[in-house]
Amino acid sequence: MLNGLWLSFFIVAAVSALAQWLIGGNAGIFAAMVESIFAMAKLSVEVMVLLFGTLTLWLGFLRIAEKAGIVEWLAKALGPLFLRLMPGVPAGHPAIGLITLNFAANGLGLDNAATPIGLKAMKALQELNPSDTIASNAQILFLVLNASSLTLLPVTIFMYRAQQGAPDPTLVFLPILLATSCSTLVGLLSVAVMQRLRLWDPVVLAYLIPGALALGGFMALLGTLSATALAGLSSILGNVTLFGLIMLFLVIGALRKVKVYEAFVEGAKEGFDVAKNLLPYLVAMLCAVGVLRASGALDFGLDGIRHLVEWAGWDTRFVDALPTAMVKPFSGSAARAMLIETMKTSGVDSFPALVAATIQGSTETTFYVLAVYFGAVGIQRARHAVGCALLAELAGVLGAIGVCYWFFG
Repeated sequence: MLNGLWLSFFIVAAVSALAQWLIGGNAGIFAAMVESIFAMAKLSVEVMVLLFGTLTLWLGFLRIAEKAGIVEWLAKALGPLFLRLMPGVPAGHPAIGLITLNFAANGLGLDNAATPIGLKAMKALQELNPSDTIASNAQILFLVLNASSLTLLPVTIFMYRAQQGAPDPTLVFLPILLATSCSTLVGLLSVAVMQRLRLWDPVVLAYLIPGALALGGFMALLGTLSATALAGLSSILGNVTLFGLIMLFLVIGALRKVKVYEAFVEGAKEGFDVAKNLLPYLVAMLCAVGVLRASGALDFGLDGIRHLVEWAGWDTRFVDALPTAMVKPFSGSAARAMLIETMKTSGVDSFPALVAATIQGSTETTFYVLAVYFGAVGIQRARHAVGCALLAELAGVLGAIGVCYWFFG
């Protein structure tokens, strides 16, 4: 699927360029496309330099959290909830700890670190699956919640914004938090309906009701603030949360006699290994997107959508952020490339760039996650996993657009 998507970018760009040359007489279109390829290759390296630092930094701190027992504590804290949501998983099974660690990495925005942990969790769940080829209820719930991408601290989004020169990289902290909550809630409810999960179980309600009340009260508070105040609050909370989490890991690690420096270096080495493997994918996707934009094909498609939105009487500013939303279900690297290209073309703090960043932080690559996670354990029948995951993704995109109009519109 990813191979076809990447190839289609070049084919569509070639057709568009030929049309502009033969029909429009624009012979310079090919020079613009070649120039875009080299420009995007250079941009890939620039992005990669900061990505090396970000992944190395956060995987280092995450290793401290692991050695300090924070992840183990989270597993125990969330264990009763998962036992109700995944009744087929026995208490104390290793899958529960791995699932929690995966959600912790996703919550910190470390999607590249979350993937190998998620694969281990899926393999642990497969050990309990009576079928070799049909997804179990527990596997479907885990995949859909993974695809809904509950991101509490989207550090990679902050990194991309910083690399593009944003004066305040954490400006989108609250919009992403609210949009990702929408996608996760819809994902959970859709699976609960399909699997007839007892969400009214006292233990489940003990987890969900306080969270829902806190989120509702928080949104009610946000509703009393002006757009300027909302942006300022998002910035403050983003920076305070980011630094507070670092200090929490360090303090708890020190109190539990963890050699924090050595643990950080150990995790950082893993981050370096993860980051260096991303450059080829980043170059491939950014160059493909750059060619698509330079050929005029991307603008042509967006203009068509913009005319439809205008015909419906809606505001059209969000349309330029839609490329990120449209490719996100298929490829995280393509969506990342679209986001970076939107920030570079429209401006890092432009409305389309803010919407694209929020979409990137609140949704996940549904078909990629489906292929990798189920493919790793030989699952061939996904049952209702695809429908529930896509519904969650749609909720995340719509939530991101709505929240950005609320905060920045």
